[in-house]
Amino acid sequence: MKKKFDFRSFVLIVFVGFVFIIVQTSLVDDSNTNIVTYNEVKTALESGNAESIGEELPNVVVKMKGNKKLKAKMISNRLVDDKSLVSAAEKNNVSILGDAPNQIVPILWMIGSMLPFIAILVMLFLMISRSKGMGIGPGMGSPFGDKENKVSAEKNKKKVTFKDVAGLAEAKQDLGEVVEFLKNPFKFVKLGAKIPKGVLLLGRPGTGKTLLARAVAGEAGVPFFNVSGSEFVEMFVGVGAQRVRDLFSKAKKSAPCIVFIDEIDAVARQRGSGHGGGNDEREQTLNQLLVEMDGFETNKNIIVIAATNRPDVLDKAVARPGRFDRQVVVDAPSLGDREAILKLHAKNKPLAADADLRVVARKTAGMVGADLANILNEAAILAARYNQQQINASNMEEAVERIIAGPQRKSKIMSDKERKIVAFHEAGHALVAYALPNTDPVHKISIIPTGSGALGYTLQLPTEDKYLHSKQEFLYEMQILMGGRAAEEIIFKDITSGASNDIERATKIAKDMVTRYGMSNNFGPRALGQDDKQMYLGKDLRHVVDYSDETAQAIDKEVTKLIADAYIAAKKLLTDNLDKLKLLTEQLLEKEIIFGHEIKCLVGECNV
Repeated sequence: MKKKFDFRSFVLIVFVGFVFIIVQTSLVDDSNTNIVTYNEVKTALESGNAESIGEELPNVVVKMKGNKKLKAKMISNRLVDDKSLVSAAEKNNVSILGDAPNQIVPILWMIGSMLPFIAILVMLFLMISRSKGMGIGPGMGSPFGDKENKVSAEKNKKKVTFKDVAGLAEAKQDLGEVVEFLKNPFKFVKLGAKIPKGVLLLGRPGTGKTLLARAVAGEAGVPFFNVSGSEFVEMFVGVGAQRVRDLFSKAKKSAPCIVFIDEIDAVARQRGSGHGGGNDEREQTLNQLLVEMDGFETNKNIIVIAATNRPDVLDKAVARPGRFDRQVVVDAPSLGDREAILKLHAKNKPLAADADLRVVARKTAGMVGADLANILNEAAILAARYNQQQINASNMEEAVERIIAGPQRKSKIMSDKERKIVAFHEAGHALVAYALPNTDPVHKISIIPTGSGALGYTLQLPTEDKYLHSKQEFLYEMQILMGGRAAEEIIFKDITSGASNDIERATKIAKDMVTRYGMSNNFGPRALGQDDKQMYLGKDLRHVVDYSDETAQAIDKEVTKLIADAYIAAKKLLTDNLDKLKLLTEQLLEKEIIFGHEIKCLVGECNV
């Protein structure tokens, strides 16, 4: 769209330019120069006190002794043509400073002297243009600039449909009704139904919220406006609100369409939580967003889809009926969904016969779609590194471990003593995990340092997805975590700092059992402390203490007791199986890596 000429800005720039010129003229140092008549110049040459004569078109300048100058307007075009002055100068031995310069020289000099001011004028013009482009002040230009071009680019991208989204059956079903409304709104209107004005996608990062929104637009075949919540936030007051108005103005012109706001929590956080109280820029932007959504008519065919992984910080007015009516949870995929996602991402990758995606899916419980895509990409990179033609099971295995524990760092050299301590530590974890019932099986033990900083690791992989954990499972998990420290004390009669992460995790489990899950014999089913959902200055949730100091001391004692009991149990189990601990450690020092089936053989349960 052609922009209109802004006469007011032009007049302002010209005015400022004249001011600069006047200032420049006033700042020229003429304290030693006297403006005289032509006859006085000639008299000065004949007086014997003149040193030189030259020209500064259209004037002639005589330099006198004592650094004083006399300036007069010339009566000829060039000094060399003025025989009277030249003759007087020659008779009195006054230096003549060359012929008259080329006329272009003073012009270039004038232009050069004005360059700094021209640059300032250009900068001023650009600043005014940019401020108008950001929507500062009433009647200013569009704050989104090329947003229309961005929508065209979205339409020209490869079409994404629900077939390109593996798993997430429930989410696709909920969003399928949105697609149906965009295709056939009368089906709902004739029954008196109102389609939700907005759909809020909730889920962890990487679960596929943005992909789902694109799939809705692809299925419906409508324009897709894709913006981020952070694009509305600026330091200038009124910019965000103007951007919201401009976005929805374009959306109404392109209806039916979909407006997708990613990371909406950047702009829709609970009001009253910022530096500016209830009047800061972010809150004005949120108010404008709410007003625009209220102004939708049912026949406008505009659907607003927003995504966030922090629903707890959103303002209550955002999720109320009439704005984001429907909330769709995009959860971590189940076992079957993970296999479907892996198959989708493996379509353009050559897999070897031993590369079983079902096995990979079982090893990746809790991972989201982005993690699974990354695993296949890492496996492909590893296959290329080893000059393979296909991606095999070994590549998949290594890729999973890189995502979970980080890449191996074989160049990190440990002393023999430290290596032995790490081996007993990891063997202690593995042996306790193997001996306890109903625990995740040990998949692998390694004493090769990783990129995450660990000197070794014991990898347990669940065989199925779990959504509930019993008290006994938590107690067993703490025993497994304490197994490394217990093995160090049994063998070396000393302990190291290697168990710091184990202790941290065990402490969290014990504290949650007491304060959150009601698994303490002393406190029973009681919640101790609560999460404060009132956000302030963007800080994370704060834990509010709603119990007495005596109760806090009792909680500390209970947590300490749970961890101590787990440590005693792990130490007893390892002491009773000391020969197996030593055998497992010997093999680990020799091979550096031991897999789950090898552990069974080492402890005497090998199925030959």
